[in-house]
Amino acid sequence: MNAKDIPPIARSVKAARTPASTASTTTHDASKPQRMGFFLVPHFSMMALSSVTEPLRAANRVSGKELYSWHLISADGEPVSSSSGFALLPDFAITSSPELSHVFVVASIGVSNYRNAQVFEFLRRYAAKGSTLGGISLGTMILARAGLLDRRRCTIHWEALKELADEFPSLDVSRDLYCIEGDRMTCSGGTAAIDMMLDLIARQHGHQLAAEVADQFIHTRMRTAQESQKMAIQWRYGVEDRRIVHAVTLMEQNIERPIPMKTIASLAGISPRTFERMWIKHFNVRPSQFYLELRLKAAQKLIRESSLSLLDVAMQCGFASASHLGRCYKQLFARTPGQERAASDAG
Repeated sequence: MNAKDIPPIARSVKAARTPASTASTTTHDASKPQRMGFFLVPHFSMMALSSVTEPLRAANRVSGKELYSWHLISADGEPVSSSSGFALLPDFAITSSPELSHVFVVASIGVSNYRNAQVFEFLRRYAAKGSTLGGISLGTMILARAGLLDRRRCTIHWEALKELADEFPSLDVSRDLYCIEGDRMTCSGGTAAIDMMLDLIARQHGHQLAAEVADQFIHTRMRTAQESQKMAIQWRYGVEDRRIVHAVTLMEQNIERPIPMKTIASLAGISPRTFERMWIKHFNVRPSQFYLELRLKAAQKLIRESSLSLLDVAMQCGFASASHLGRCYKQLFARTPGQERAASDAG
C-alpha cells in the first residue's frame, strides 16, 4: 500500500501500536518545556539535524505552547562544518552547556577514528544526571564508545551496522529505523529522525499532536520503529518477481562471504539456467557480475568513508586479497582503490 492510500486516522492508530518493550522509562512533566541539546560532530548531516529539530519547532507552533527548546553544542564552542560544507555556530561548548532533558549526538561520515575523551565525559555526565541520550545516524557509534549503550538495543545507519557490531560485539544492534529503549534513543539518520521525534512527541503530548506535526512536513505516514531502513528492493531495482527480489536480498546480506550463484538460484527457487536468463533480461548483466558490482560498491564506500586498510576493505567485501580487490576495482571504476582513497582524502 502506498503512503497516500493511508488516511490520517490510520496513521494515528498505527503510531499508537508502538510495542510496550520500547516505551521510554524517562519521566516527563508535560507542563514544563523539554530542553534539548544537539551535540554536533564535524561532518554531521544537515538532513539529520533538520529532521530531528524541525518536528520540535512544529510541535511548538501547532500546539501554541513552548513544549520544547533546543540548543546546538560543539566540543569547543567553535563553528562546526556539516558534510555538505555549511558551518553552524553552536550555542555552547561542552564545558558550558546548561541543564538538558535530552542530549542527541548528531554525526555522519568520518567518525571511524573519533574518540574524544572530553566529549565522552560530557555525555556520561548528562547520563548520570538522568538525561535521555540519543544518537542520530552515526552518533550511535559515539554513544557506544562512551559506554552508554551497554545492555541497550540500538540502531545506526545501515552502512555502519556491521562496523558497529564488529567494534561492539556485545551490543544488541538492530536494523530498525529507530529504537527508543528507556532513556536511550537511536535512529538510522536522515528522515528516520522525523519518525523518531514524532514518536517522542506522541509519547509526551499525544498522538493527535504528532499527527498534526507530521502533516506540517507532508509526512503522510508515521513509520514505526521496526520498519526497514532501505527502500524496498522492488522500488530500487524496478522488479516485481519475488524470486529476483529474494536473490538480490541474499546478495546484499552476504557481501563479506559471497554465496555461489547456484546456491542463490536454489534458495530463490529457480534453476541456474533460468536464473541467468531472468537476470540478463532484468539487469542486462549476468548475476555473477551484478553481485560483484554490489561488493565493489560496498568497498568504494569503505574506501571513501573509513580509515580501514585496503586489505581490511577487501576482506569485508569478499575479496581474497587487496590485489584481487584492486584488479576488480579498476575494471569497474577505472582507477585503483589507492587512487580512490587519495582522491577522497584530497576532497
